[in-house]
Amino acid sequence: QVQFVESGGGLVQPGGSLRLSCAATGSIFSFAAMGWYRQAPGKQRELVASITLHGSTNYADSVKGRFTISRDNAKTTIYLQMNSLKPEDTAVYYCNTAPSWAAWGQGTLVTVSS
Repeated sequence: QVQFVESGGGLVQPGGSLRLSCAATGSIFSFAAMGWYRQAPGKQRELVASITLHGSTNYADSVKGRFTISRDNAKTTIYLQMNSLKPEDTAVYYCNTAPSWAAWGQGTLVTVSS
């Protein structure tokens, strides 16, 4: 059974930075592409960044150049470095496989506001 525990969210001013972490349990991490997703109030969940087992990455146009996804396979953890944050980045952020097929974790709330 796979479980994800996201952390690192919080309140940040526009232009600020945050680093999210997602600790994964279960053997799937050793072979799965992983992704960070977000869901803003009243909107559908969307994939913002993904990373393959060997480190190839893809980003949504809305975050390209500002967000960086990485993974530590030994620690079964993925990260999302978020820079130049905008109010429209406000959302609950989740990690999952990419495409998603495992159960969702609780997510971590990111609020960008002055």
